[in-house]
Amino acid sequence: MRHEIRFSGFGGQGIILSAVIIGRAAVMYDNKFAVQTQVYGPEARGGASMSQVVIDDEQILYPKVSVPDIFVIMSQEGFEKYGASARESAIMLIDSTLVHSRPKCRCIGIPATREAKQNLKKDIVANIVMLGALVAATHVVSEESLKSAILDSVPKGTGDLNLKAMQLGLELGKQP
Repeated sequence: MRHEIRFSGFGGQGIILSAVIIGRAAVMYDNKFAVQTQVYGPEARGGASMSQVVIDDEQILYPKVSVPDIFVIMSQEGFEKYGASARESAIMLIDSTLVHSRPKCRCIGIPATREAKQNLKKDIVANIVMLGALVAATHVVSEESLKSAILDSVPKGTGDLNLKAMQLGLELGKQP
């Protein structure tokens, strides 16, 4: 089953790392195929950034995302630039702390930045909260593969914090 996932937010939120982690989870731990691409302008930190992942059970012959079916949007500018044109059949997870617009498609509001700041005292792990919510809402990869990919990808010494962020996201993503 092919999934085309688009992540967007502002530079510094870990948008590219999020796509790398979900791709790694698919390939290394769920025996799927994945291709990841990224776009960020000269503004980098603070400006809109975007990263995309194609995940499939079969070899990926066309690696570009043409019509994303899943969106993870973490900033208002990211929504306007990369999410506003989402098809009605898509699923969009938004960081409801920072994104105020709502798409025409199914939208799941996750207050990732607020919850990371309040519960974990570090808003820098909001992207990991969103990854947990993504997996809870879509099952695009397994929880175990996400956990392993996070531990492979984050700086040494931050594993426990990031796993707590993932768990918080899993809980938030399972809420109706």
